[in-house]
Amino acid sequence: MNIDELILDICKRAKSASYELARLPTETKNKALLNMADALEKNVSEILKANEKDVKASKERGVKEALLDRLILNEKRVSKMAQCLREVAALPDPIGEIVRTWTRPNGLIIGQLRVPLGVVAVIYESRPDVTSDASGICLKSGNAVILRGGSDAFNSNMTIGRILSEAAVESGVPEGAIQVVPTTDRKAAIQLMKMRDYVDALIPRGGAGLIRAVIENAKIPVIETGTGNCHIYVEEDADQEQAIKIIINAKCQRPGTCNAAEKVLVHRGIASEFIPKAVDVLRKHGVEVRGCEETRKIVPDVIPATEDDWYTEYLDLIIAFKVVNGLEEAINHINKYGTKHSDAILTSDFNKALRFIRDVDSAAVYWNASTRFTDGNQYGLGAEIGISTQKLHARGPMSVQHLTTIKYFVLGRGHIREL
Repeated sequence: MNIDELILDICKRAKSASYELARLPTETKNKALLNMADALEKNVSEILKANEKDVKASKERGVKEALLDRLILNEKRVSKMAQCLREVAALPDPIGEIVRTWTRPNGLIIGQLRVPLGVVAVIYESRPDVTSDASGICLKSGNAVILRGGSDAFNSNMTIGRILSEAAVESGVPEGAIQVVPTTDRKAAIQLMKMRDYVDALIPRGGAGLIRAVIENAKIPVIETGTGNCHIYVEEDADQEQAIKIIINAKCQRPGTCNAAEKVLVHRGIASEFIPKAVDVLRKHGVEVRGCEETRKIVPDVIPATEDDWYTEYLDLIIAFKVVNGLEEAINHINKYGTKHSDAILTSDFNKALRFIRDVDSAAVYWNASTRFTDGNQYGLGAEIGISTQKLHARGPMSVQHLTTIKYFVLGRGHIREL
């Protein structure tokens, strides 16, 4: 079977399964999710063996540590994947919800009913936990899912996908509801992007290069999950000790994630006091610090930041500082250079925080908190399939309710239209 035939077969099976999935009762879906969670934990040794192959190959290719962290699985991370599936099972089932109804003057009753999208394709890089999260979210929302992970996590994804699919089918879910594309050939991804007759939505989850490739090649609707050039703005009235703790958490906890902080903007009024302290602590955590000319006047050995730096998502232990004149300049800088993902203001002034929240054009905006909280699980949404940085069809962390649409139903009593 060649690549075109392979992808067509996968899409046909997913489309067929999607009609059955849309009719599955909540009890069956929840049972499947719980069995899938149990299966992950039961087969953890097999999953970790597959992951070891991927990690070894990535190390041999010289993949940097922060990106390697996204690939590595251990018992704790597999257990977390299982827990996320259990949390999704506990969420309300959005399918079949009557969103609203109203009655027209002629007596027609019109309503909106929540229904699945149908078939969702996810193209992603590095993180094998996406295989589990996406499968669970799509199943709960009544969607069939086609998963095409990166070559670096191929063994992990294939193993996790098979375990999840088998557990789901044993629980009454139709064959073809959860499928992982069984090839690393790039042609398969390109072909998948063109399957408009079978796939209802395509979600790319990865770096700027992947997202650009999907936007340029896709013939089906795309929900962008964007890169995270995330900013933290430190106002002159900020609690500086608290600010440093937030910056360290946002940059260093998991620097290879899209919600990690990449830039720090500092009010000129506290720059000479705050920046040396912040740079010192960041360096103790192994972070390379870059900065604008004003920053380098305060800390001369900081690496000069170029214009490209302000646009860059490092996904590494690198951060750049910029001194700004105040709130308005900070907002303008973020709206120009940011990726509309997650940005934070650290201040004790409610009105400044309110303006920042209102005027920064990002999916998630924070006041005195780390950008690392941009996560479906942290928001109480269960697992997430990605963080959308666009405004259609969803924005921010996407969970089960975001993979649905509505259909209208109209109830009449022999009504006919006369005009």
